[in-house]
Amino acid sequence: MTARFKILLGLFAIVAFVLGLVLARLALAPRAVPVPATENATILPTPRELPALDLVDQDGQALGPGFFRDRWTLVFFGFTHCPDVCPTTLTVMAQARKQLADLPEDKRPRVLLITVDPERDTPPRLKEYVRFFDASFGAATGTLEGVEQAAGAFAVPFAKVPLPGGGYTMDHGSGVFLVAPSGNIIAYSSPPLQPDVIARDYRTAVKYFEEAH
Repeated sequence: MTARFKILLGLFAIVAFVLGLVLARLALAPRAVPVPATENATILPTPRELPALDLVDQDGQALGPGFFRDRWTLVFFGFTHCPDVCPTTLTVMAQARKQLADLPEDKRPRVLLITVDPERDTPPRLKEYVRFFDASFGAATGTLEGVEQAAGAFAVPFAKVPLPGGGYTMDHGSGVFLVAPSGNIIAYSSPPLQPDVIARDYRTAVKYFEEAH
Protein backbone atom coordinates (compact mmCIF):
# COMPACT_ATOMS: atom_id res chain seq x y z
CA MET A 1 0.00 0.00 0.00
CA THR A 2 1.60 3.24 -1.13
CA ALA A 3 1.73 6.41 0.96
CA ARG A 4 -0.53 8.18 -1.54
CA PHE A 5 -3.12 5.39 -1.31
CA LYS A 6 -3.03 5.59 2.47
CA ILE A 7 -3.67 9.34 2.32
CA LEU A 8 -6.60 8.89 -0.09
CA LEU A 9 -8.02 6.14 2.09
CA GLY A 10 -7.76 8.42 5.13
CA LEU A 11 -9.53 11.24 3.29
CA PHE A 12 -12.34 8.91 2.20
CA ALA A 13 -12.76 7.78 5.81
CA ILE A 14 -13.00 11.38 7.03
CA VAL A 15 -15.54 12.28 4.33
CA ALA A 16 -17.61 9.18 5.13
CA PHE A 17 -17.54 10.06 8.85
CA VAL A 18 -18.66 13.66 8.27
CA LEU A 19 -21.36 12.55 5.85
CA GLY A 20 -22.61 10.06 8.42
CA LEU A 21 -22.87 12.82 11.04
CA VAL A 22 -24.82 15.05 8.64
CA LEU A 23 -27.25 12.28 7.72
CA ALA A 24 -27.73 11.32 11.35
CA ARG A 25 -28.50 14.93 12.27
CA LEU A 26 -31.03 15.20 9.46
CA ALA A 27 -32.68 11.95 10.52
CA LEU A 28 -32.95 13.07 14.15
CA ALA A 29 -34.05 16.65 13.40
CA PRO A 30 -37.70 17.36 14.20
CA ARG A 31 -39.90 17.42 11.12
CA ALA A 32 -42.02 20.46 10.45
CA VAL A 33 -45.67 19.86 11.24
CA PRO A 34 -47.85 21.04 8.33
CA VAL A 35 -50.50 23.64 9.15
CA PRO A 36 -53.83 21.78 9.19
CA ALA A 37 -56.94 22.78 7.31
CA THR A 38 -59.71 24.44 9.34
CA GLU A 39 -63.31 25.34 8.65
CA ASN A 40 -63.06 29.05 9.45
CA ALA A 41 -60.01 29.82 11.57
CA THR A 42 -56.71 31.02 10.18
CA ILE A 43 -53.83 29.29 11.96
CA LEU A 44 -50.64 31.37 11.99
CA PRO A 45 -47.59 29.35 10.89
CA THR A 46 -45.48 31.70 13.01
CA PRO A 47 -47.23 32.61 16.28
CA ARG A 48 -47.43 36.35 17.04
CA GLU A 49 -45.87 37.23 20.39
CA LEU A 50 -47.91 39.51 22.63
CA PRO A 51 -46.35 42.27 24.73
CA ALA A 52 -47.38 42.84 28.33
CA LEU A 53 -50.75 44.60 28.27
CA ASP A 54 -51.45 47.61 30.48
CA LEU A 55 -55.02 46.61 31.41
CA VAL A 56 -57.08 45.66 34.44
CA ASP A 57 -59.59 42.82 34.64
CA GLN A 58 -63.26 42.79 35.64
CA ASP A 59 -62.22 42.90 39.31
CA GLY A 60 -59.95 45.89 38.85
CA GLN A 61 -56.79 43.77 39.14
CA ALA A 62 -53.88 44.31 36.73
CA LEU A 63 -53.76 41.64 34.04
CA GLY A 64 -50.02 41.35 34.52
CA PRO A 65 -47.38 40.14 32.04
CA GLY A 66 -48.13 36.49 32.76
CA PHE A 67 -51.89 36.61 32.27
CA PHE A 68 -51.86 34.63 29.02
CA ARG A 69 -49.34 32.08 30.29
CA ASP A 70 -50.34 28.49 31.05
CA ARG A 71 -53.92 28.80 29.78
CA TRP A 72 -55.65 28.84 26.39
CA THR A 73 -57.60 32.06 25.86
CA LEU A 74 -60.12 33.25 23.28
CA VAL A 75 -59.95 37.05 22.98
CA PHE A 76 -62.60 39.33 21.54
CA PHE A 77 -62.70 43.15 21.36
CA GLY A 78 -66.05 44.85 21.96
CA PHE A 79 -68.01 47.07 24.35
CA THR A 80 -71.04 46.85 26.61
CA HIS A 81 -73.16 49.35 24.66
CA CYS A 82 -72.74 47.28 21.50
CA PRO A 83 -76.21 46.66 20.02
CA ASP A 84 -75.63 43.44 18.09
CA VAL A 85 -72.19 42.05 17.23
CA CYS A 86 -70.81 41.86 20.77
CA PRO A 87 -73.74 40.10 22.48
CA THR A 88 -74.02 37.76 19.51
CA THR A 89 -70.32 36.89 19.67
CA LEU A 90 -70.38 36.31 23.43
CA THR A 91 -73.40 34.05 23.04
CA VAL A 92 -71.52 32.05 20.41
CA MET A 93 -68.46 31.85 22.69
CA ALA A 94 -70.59 30.53 25.55
CA GLN A 95 -72.08 27.84 23.31
CA ALA A 96 -68.64 26.90 21.94
CA ARG A 97 -67.25 26.47 25.47
CA LYS A 98 -70.07 24.05 26.28
CA GLN A 99 -69.02 21.95 23.28
CA LEU A 100 -65.49 21.84 24.70
CA ALA A 101 -66.56 20.75 28.18
CA ASP A 102 -65.16 17.25 27.60
CA LEU A 103 -61.60 18.61 27.48
CA PRO A 104 -59.35 18.59 30.57
CA GLU A 105 -59.63 21.77 32.61
CA ASP A 106 -56.27 23.13 31.40
CA LYS A 107 -57.32 22.66 27.78
CA ARG A 108 -60.65 24.47 28.02
CA PRO A 109 -60.35 28.04 26.76
CA ARG A 110 -60.96 31.12 28.83
CA VAL A 111 -62.90 33.89 27.12
CA LEU A 112 -61.71 37.47 27.52
CA LEU A 113 -63.54 40.56 26.26
CA ILE A 114 -61.26 43.60 25.91
CA THR A 115 -63.33 46.77 25.72
CA VAL A 116 -62.78 49.38 23.03
CA ASP A 117 -64.85 51.84 25.10
CA PRO A 118 -62.86 52.43 28.31
CA GLU A 119 -64.66 55.74 28.83
CA ARG A 120 -67.89 53.93 29.77
CA ASP A 121 -66.81 50.35 30.47
CA THR A 122 -65.64 50.21 34.08
CA PRO A 123 -64.57 46.89 35.62
CA PRO A 124 -67.90 46.43 37.50
CA ARG A 125 -69.94 47.14 34.38
CA LEU A 126 -67.83 44.74 32.32
CA LYS A 127 -68.10 42.04 34.95
CA GLU A 128 -71.89 42.25 35.05
CA TYR A 129 -72.04 42.27 31.25
CA VAL A 130 -69.81 39.29 30.42
CA ARG A 131 -71.00 37.14 33.33
CA PHE A 132 -74.54 37.37 31.93
CA PHE A 133 -73.33 35.15 29.07
CA ASP A 134 -71.11 32.80 31.08
CA ALA A 135 -70.05 32.90 34.72
CA SER A 136 -66.45 32.10 33.72
CA PHE A 137 -66.02 34.94 31.22
CA GLY A 138 -63.47 37.65 31.93
CA ALA A 139 -63.10 41.21 30.71
CA ALA A 140 -60.46 43.91 30.59
CA THR A 141 -60.32 47.69 30.39
CA GLY A 142 -57.82 50.45 31.09
CA THR A 143 -56.82 53.88 29.95
CA LEU A 144 -57.42 54.81 26.33
CA GLU A 145 -53.68 54.44 25.77
CA GLY A 146 -53.71 50.98 27.32
CA VAL A 147 -56.65 49.87 25.18
CA GLU A 148 -55.01 51.28 22.05
CA GLN A 149 -51.83 49.36 22.86
CA ALA A 150 -53.80 46.12 23.34
CA ALA A 151 -55.76 46.63 20.13
CA GLY A 152 -52.52 47.32 18.28
CA ALA A 153 -50.98 44.11 19.62
CA PHE A 154 -53.91 42.15 18.15
CA ALA A 155 -54.12 44.38 15.04
CA VAL A 156 -57.75 45.25 15.83
CA PRO A 157 -59.02 48.61 14.51
CA PHE A 158 -61.54 50.66 16.47
CA ALA A 159 -62.94 54.19 16.38
CA LYS A 160 -65.50 56.34 18.18
CA VAL A 161 -68.48 57.25 15.99
CA PRO A 162 -70.73 60.21 17.01
CA LEU A 163 -74.47 59.58 16.93
CA PRO A 164 -77.15 62.07 15.81
CA GLY A 165 -78.48 63.98 18.79
CA GLY A 166 -75.42 63.28 20.92
CA GLY A 167 -73.75 60.22 22.31
CA TYR A 168 -71.56 57.83 20.40
CA THR A 169 -71.01 54.23 19.42
CA MET A 170 -67.86 52.29 18.56
CA ASP A 171 -66.73 50.69 15.34
CA HIS A 172 -64.31 47.81 15.89
CA GLY A 173 -62.91 44.62 14.46
CA SER A 174 -65.06 41.65 15.39
CA GLY A 175 -62.79 38.62 15.01
CA VAL A 176 -61.84 36.17 17.74
CA PHE A 177 -58.21 35.41 18.56
CA LEU A 178 -56.78 32.24 20.07
CA VAL A 179 -53.85 32.83 22.43
CA ALA A 180 -51.73 29.82 23.39
CA PRO A 181 -50.28 29.17 26.87
CA SER A 182 -46.99 30.45 25.46
CA GLY A 183 -48.53 33.93 25.33
CA ASN A 184 -48.62 33.99 21.53
CA ILE A 185 -51.53 34.49 19.14
CA ILE A 186 -51.76 31.30 17.07
CA ALA A 187 -55.12 31.59 15.29
CA TYR A 188 -57.83 34.04 14.25
CA SER A 189 -61.49 33.46 13.37
CA SER A 190 -63.48 36.03 11.42
CA PRO A 191 -67.27 36.41 11.23
CA PRO A 192 -69.66 34.80 10.66
CA LEU A 193 -68.97 32.81 13.82
CA GLN A 194 -70.67 29.51 14.61
CA PRO A 195 -70.18 27.70 17.94
CA ASP A 196 -69.69 24.21 16.51
CA VAL A 197 -67.18 25.50 13.94
CA ILE A 198 -65.28 27.45 16.58
CA ALA A 199 -65.14 24.38 18.82
CA ARG A 200 -63.83 22.12 16.04
CA ASP A 201 -61.29 24.69 14.85
CA TYR A 202 -60.17 25.18 18.45
CA ARG A 203 -59.43 21.47 18.84
CA THR A 204 -57.53 21.48 15.54
CA ALA A 205 -55.45 24.53 16.46
CA VAL A 206 -54.58 23.22 19.94
CA LYS A 207 -53.53 19.84 18.56
CA TYR A 208 -51.38 21.49 15.87
CA PHE A 209 -49.68 23.84 18.34
CA GLU A 210 -48.86 21.02 20.76
CA GLU A 211 -47.44 18.83 17.98
CA ALA A 212 -45.45 21.68 16.42
CA HIS A 213 -44.01 22.89 19.73
